[in-house]
Amino acid sequence: MFRGPNASGVAKATDLPVEFSPEKNLVWKTSLIPGHSSPVFTETSIFLTGWQDDMLFTFAINRSNGKILWRQKIKRKRKGKLHNDNNPASPSPVTDGKNVYVFFQDVGLLSYDTHGNERWRIPLGPFNNPMGMGASPILADGYIIQVCDSESDSFIFAADKETGEIAWHKKRPLAARGFATPILYKPKDSEELQVLVSGSFQLEAYSVTSGRKVWWIRGLTWQLKPTPVMDEDTIYVQNWAGNADLGEQKDVISLTEALKKYDKDGDDALSPEEVSEPAIIKNWEKFDLDRDGVMGRRDWEFYRMRSSAVNAVQAIRLGGRGDMTEGAFRWRHYKTLPNVPSPLLYQKILYTMKEGGILTAFNSQTGKILKQGRLRNALGRYFSAPIAADNKVFVVSEEGKLSVLRAGADWKVLATNDMGDPCYATPAILDGKIYVRSTTTLYCFAKL
Repeated sequence: MFRGPNASGVAKATDLPVEFSPEKNLVWKTSLIPGHSSPVFTETSIFLTGWQDDMLFTFAINRSNGKILWRQKIKRKRKGKLHNDNNPASPSPVTDGKNVYVFFQDVGLLSYDTHGNERWRIPLGPFNNPMGMGASPILADGYIIQVCDSESDSFIFAADKETGEIAWHKKRPLAARGFATPILYKPKDSEELQVLVSGSFQLEAYSVTSGRKVWWIRGLTWQLKPTPVMDEDTIYVQNWAGNADLGEQKDVISLTEALKKYDKDGDDALSPEEVSEPAIIKNWEKFDLDRDGVMGRRDWEFYRMRSSAVNAVQAIRLGGRGDMTEGAFRWRHYKTLPNVPSPLLYQKILYTMKEGGILTAFNSQTGKILKQGRLRNALGRYFSAPIAADNKVFVVSEEGKLSVLRAGADWKVLATNDMGDPCYATPAILDGKIYVRSTTTLYCFAKL
């Protein structure tokens, strides 16, 4: 799946190259159409997605030589909204080692077999997300699980991986914009496997088998991009969402109070004509989530929660029943916060990667900064998440500068490798090789 086992970004490979490029330590390379999805693996194949014109593609690539084994295309049913940096092939595939499962916001969820034959399809969308979708599907206990958060009608569902039959479907009324891929958690005192979703304002745990909401933590911000990471008892959630257009964080009155103050026609909703506050009028489209021209209960509650949301890297105690917010936060850090790249937990150190090439290493137990600095030869923007193996950390910038660092509290840049092409996908490491996807090419590197 995206970033390997439970999206951790950590591999067991050793003897990895430090210096590599399209001309050095190259095992093979394969030309590809654009796509932001990251490579996932079976014993013999690599799966990726891409797009071209009105078509969406799924690729199977031979791991040993990079040759394309098969590709399947499907026509886009629509052209959903996308942020300039997003892509209609952003979510990564997931595989059970034989079949592959892919999610496209303009079609839905599909499964292909080993030979590229379509097994089943679940139509989904259109989605009311002005940034486009980003969460990747995951597999758990025979189910394929997909989160679909948007500004109206957000939900999570599980489907039988063999038949595509929906096992359960749960609405997520608080969720607005969500891009984080779920991860899995099994409490020590229970056999109940849970899927953890980092979304608008809350971290929520659902039962994998029933979809029942088991526990939740309040205190997250309004849109979540990074996928969290975890150890045995703590989950690390990184959230930042710009609120500069709303001014400083503030308390907002309840809808009941707002209706008393503004609702002149008594219809239990607020129109722009009734509300006199310039800050609300200016940002009306951001609060009118369902675009019906008025602010109802969900819209106003979203405005309240967004106005008071706190941006932070947070270490949160796992588990429980019901609302577990009280006492759940082990530590929080409020400065130098990344936007998109997911954090990395490796050898008890938490790494975060911010725009401008700023890498921060935290003591994962205390939140103390061990080292913070700039990757001087890779100062651009970052969308790809850092990964680790062989006592090294690997991270690639949007402009294609891939830094290799010696891992540790006093991390050090060992090399900066230029891919010569922009990179949005997260690299993958397996069996002594590192796989890097640029906007035009999939590379396989190893010590040669």
